Amino acid sequence: MNNLLSLRNITAGYGDITVLHSLTISIASGSIYALLGPNGGGKSTTLKVCSGQINPNSGEVIIGDRVMTGSDPSSLVRAGICTIPEGKGIFPNLTVKENLVMMANSGVSFSHIEDTTYHRFPQLSFRQNQTAGTLSGGEQQMLAISRALGTNPAILLLDELSMGLAPLIVKELYEIVARIAEDGVAVLVVEQFAGTVLEIADNAGILVNGKLVSEGSPTNIRRELKHAYLG
Repeated sequence: MNNLLSLRNITAGYGDITVLHSLTISIASGSIYALLGPNGGGKSTTLKVCSGQINPNSGEVIIGDRVMTGSDPSSLVRAGICTIPEGKGIFPNLTVKENLVMMANSGVSFSHIEDTTYHRFPQLSFRQNQTAGTLSGGEQQMLAISRALGTNPAILLLDELSMGLAPLIVKELYEIVARIAEDGVAVLVVEQFAGTVLEIADNAGILVNGKLVSEGSPTNIRRELKHAYLG
């Protein structure tokens, strides 16, 4: 498989504060990479570098065979990156249908977005006229995923998908993420809680204090997590 997203020796932070130290990871098409670690380790900063919200101080961001270090977020979206931020990426005051209509501006027809959404998440078809903010937490996350897939992304960035959700809902959502990857999408998942995501990940890494302290198969990473979290 070809790498769709690569970070090479990324150093980045905020002002004089360096958060990431020479981070290098690669994600192939059709694979899921779980980036794990305690709060404050640099996981969300990594996603911000990938999506163009933060320009790295050094290193390279590569999409496919293109070096796109320093590109603005809109350029990275056109290159195939889509982010589902922590706390869900929806418009809570709009209906489910209106949320999906907004994604038609990405160049994909609304009928395609609607058909794809209701095929993948049948329960949303019964909520079309319901205000998105009144959906359950799991349904809001399903809508956020649907909005993201409306752009036909090559690379999907997920930030704390499990936040505030019951374990059974989290398991269901990650099973959907696994099916998305099977369609050829490269997925980078940032999670503080590792158990469920490691069940569907192809590769994983542990980020502590901005450094990748371990990387490998989910089985090996699971063994190392306790040591890494406790320092």
